[in-house]
Amino acid sequence: MKPIPNKIVLRPRFQLEQKADKGQLLGNFEKTKRPPYLIKRLDDHVFIKFNKQEVHFWSPQLQLEIVEKEEGGSTLYGLFGPNPTLWTFFMFLHFGVGTFFVIFGIWAYSSAALDKPYSWQLGIMGFLVILWFVLYAFGRAGKRKGKPQMEALYSFMEEILAKG
Repeated sequence: MKPIPNKIVLRPRFQLEQKADKGQLLGNFEKTKRPPYLIKRLDDHVFIKFNKQEVHFWSPQLQLEIVEKEEGGSTLYGLFGPNPTLWTFFMFLHFGVGTFFVIFGIWAYSSAALDKPYSWQLGIMGFLVILWFVLYAFGRAGKRKGKPQMEALYSFMEEILAKG
């Protein structure tokens, strides 16, 4: 198995060239049933995740898109990511922190322009910066906790691709 690079990437991606055609690969994924993996197919997309007994808060899932090439064969595009609900929640938190940072920045600027005290607005902005770092560290810790399952998903995908 090729190691997954440990770059600062929230949702690691990869691309594989395959000799088999799209229909054969999609069929191989659809036919495979092996616990603890759950495979769902929607058009040219395949989603591989773990069953409920193996899932923890940081469990990743693997999304694959298989595209037919004109000269024969196909290209497989892969994307690792967290549960979509968790991803949406984290993006909501980041957006909220960013929005409050801008609001308090505008308020601090307005107060400074009017010669009013603005130190507590700057204090809250400092707290929001610290909160951003905490959210980032929390996300990195979750990615580290989910890495063994990410590698298991990748090797499971390689097993299925070796069939076709």
